[in-house]
Amino acid sequence: MQLPERVDVVVVGGGVMGTSTAFHLAEAGISVALFEANELASGSTSKAAGGVRANFSDELNIALGARSLDLFSRFLERPGYEIDLHRPGYLFALTKSEDVTRFEESTELQRSLGVESRMLSAQEASKISPLLSEDGVLACSFTPNDGHCTPESVVLGYAQAARKLGATVKTGVRVTGIDHSGGEINAVSTSAGRVETQAVINCAGAWSPEIAMMVGLDLPVTPYRRELAITEPLGESFADLPKEFPMTIDYSTSLYWHREGRGILMGFSDSTNPPGFELKRDPQFAEKLGLLAEKRAPRLLDLGIQSGWSGLYEVTPDHNAILGEYTSISRFFYATGFSGHGFLQGPAIGEILRDLYLEREPFINIAALTAERFTRPDSLRPELNIV
Repeated sequence: MQLPERVDVVVVGGGVMGTSTAFHLAEAGISVALFEANELASGSTSKAAGGVRANFSDELNIALGARSLDLFSRFLERPGYEIDLHRPGYLFALTKSEDVTRFEESTELQRSLGVESRMLSAQEASKISPLLSEDGVLACSFTPNDGHCTPESVVLGYAQAARKLGATVKTGVRVTGIDHSGGEINAVSTSAGRVETQAVINCAGAWSPEIAMMVGLDLPVTPYRRELAITEPLGESFADLPKEFPMTIDYSTSLYWHREGRGILMGFSDSTNPPGFELKRDPQFAEKLGLLAEKRAPRLLDLGIQSGWSGLYEVTPDHNAILGEYTSISRFFYATGFSGHGFLQGPAIGEILRDLYLEREPFINIAALTAERFTRPDSLRPELNIV
């Protein structure tokens, strides 16, 4: 396999973060090589539920989500690829008074930052999300411009455009080492050869700590298995359902569902899963899913499961991304630990990493997301609106 002798930047990881970054760098005229150990989108990106939203509790995540939504909405023009974007909204169903208070505060913050957001009663919510049971629901948070799209298409769109702009995008190539001396990067070693470079961007997701340790950086990223299912096609008994309804989440249990083709995509975050890279599917998953659906969306029990898969969340202690440049090794950047909301922030992160490399101010100040924050526990700002 022929690799370039030298590039300005090496990007590690071929998911949404890596391909978005490669595209934005190449568009800016920077020579870039992206290396993915397996296939494009084969890590966490292809296993994502595809949700895209600005419904968060932290202003940085709201800004990242809103900017990415804007870029997703124009994806067909730039970079130029169909991603099957649907925007029926995001709906969080709340069953605890303390959660209602938190989401009321989030709603006000979102609105102050220009995001359309409002609180709904259970009755109002069930009208726009008909599978939702009102029983025990105190209120709901609704952001009508959020939605979902196809993760693999986003990655392929970015990768294809990056290649057209001159980027090298290689799959089946594992990064095995980063040569550095005097605080500067000299080259990257891979399973296919060596490439000289003075900059590396670590977008390896759940595997990012391994890459970071090559330059002595400890990233507190822990992988957890998450699973989802897609039902059989909807029959006549579901003819009353609209073609579009919001991505709906029962906040207290994390059960979620949205339309996916002719069926329903649904899942939840099983907190009993131990940390690790194990992707073997849980034989009890359907049963666990059914117990949650029985309470919050009982009509889902009338649908058989047609397919499903498991993937990895890359989780940090505060459920926020780790984003920035390493202070000890010049030009080593990282974007990882997105804790379940990485896919939806990918477009904005690509822009930010481009700007960090070019040493210009990104559209938001990301100082609060750097790895150094974990040395100052009092500076952590946990994201609350998570799934």
